[in-house]
Amino acid sequence: MNLLFVSLGCDKNLVDSEYMLGMLGAAGYQMTDDEQEADVVIINSCCFINDAKEESINTILQMAELKKTAKLKALIVTGCLAQRYKEEILKEIPEVDAILGTNSYEDIVHAAEEALGGRHYRNLGTLQGLPKLSTKRSLTTGGHFAYLKIAEGCNKRCTYCVIPSIRGNYRSIPMEELLETARELAEQGVKELILVAQETTLYGIDLYGEKSLHRLLDELNQIPGLYWIRILYCYPEEIYDELISSIKRNKKVCHYLDIPIQHANSDILKRMGRRTNKEDLVRIITTLRKEIPDIALRTTLICGFPGETEEQHEELMQFVNDMEFDRLGAFIYSPEEGTPAAEMEGQISEEVKLNRQEAVMELQQEVIFDKNEEMKGQELYAFIEGKVADENAYVGRTYKDTPEVDGYIFINTSAELMTGDFVKVKITGAYEYDLIGEIV
Repeated sequence: MNLLFVSLGCDKNLVDSEYMLGMLGAAGYQMTDDEQEADVVIINSCCFINDAKEESINTILQMAELKKTAKLKALIVTGCLAQRYKEEILKEIPEVDAILGTNSYEDIVHAAEEALGGRHYRNLGTLQGLPKLSTKRSLTTGGHFAYLKIAEGCNKRCTYCVIPSIRGNYRSIPMEELLETARELAEQGVKELILVAQETTLYGIDLYGEKSLHRLLDELNQIPGLYWIRILYCYPEEIYDELISSIKRNKKVCHYLDIPIQHANSDILKRMGRRTNKEDLVRIITTLRKEIPDIALRTTLICGFPGETEEQHEELMQFVNDMEFDRLGAFIYSPEEGTPAAEMEGQISEEVKLNRQEAVMELQQEVIFDKNEEMKGQELYAFIEGKVADENAYVGRTYKDTPEVDGYIFINTSAELMTGDFVKVKITGAYEYDLIGEIV
């Protein structure tokens, strides 16, 4: 049977997709990129914000049309949209044959068999425990980097977020399982591990009675074959001394942290249900830069949260200017049904939200250009990500750059390099977000 698999949404969703692909491959399914040749289509969906929800729905509708014209026999929807809108999907899109929730994807092979047999199937399971995975993952990231999901769910209750209702409470994956997976990935040629979860900083608190990300880093650092270990999604208020010490002492751990702060005005942060205020954020960022002077800090912001005044937006802009984040993404607020923020007074028009987002990103462009200019003459290691067509140049990533969300370094060289090569480069120039360099 030919299988077309569509993975939408975040890198945490991608890890689930890779496990499903591994199970389906072991069961004999042949992967295809041609929707006209697919007997089975599986869509691992997302619904974190409205744009993601629309993309998921449109993809399902597009694939549903194939049942009328192509050889498609079974359409399966998994993931966040399936968990959140199961009844609506089954009612509004009868072409969907099977639905699996966010914590029941271990059942994917059985779901495919049932759907191909003409039987409707659904398993939303419970949002407790973790799936029991029977096979290794099928990597989709190109081989030299991979995501390692270290926990599922979230205990925070930010007023704008639906994640706890569709992913459940925080559940750490046992350390021995993570280390076994990491060793397998390194043996397959993975050189960079990117640690992800809804929140990585709380890792282990439910299993070991204390935050244990530092212990996990100590163990991962010893695995042969790994070059870099990168940490994403660190809630700033949960960053702790042992974690900072671990980042400093473990040579494979990138001096890079993704700390989503969402805003800088203390009143807005309180309305968001966040656990920090502006003073906390300044203190945490200052401490990180003092302890790890070359650390690259990434953050994300929400523009146009209900009740955000022009003055509060300007305060956020000033904060971005003062803190000089190395990497930054800004999103417009998306009202999600069932969340407290969606019912708040002071909802802001799309036009104002977009204008505020654009202003933040224009300011950040100036910040990052200045920071990149300051990097001229520095020497850094970089992973090669590919070749620039028809030029003696390659695209690479330094430790400051997470795949697909951050910038690149364009490396001029006549040498023959391969994707995944690890090279030392000297920075010779800068664009607005990217760098230019040459092989040392």
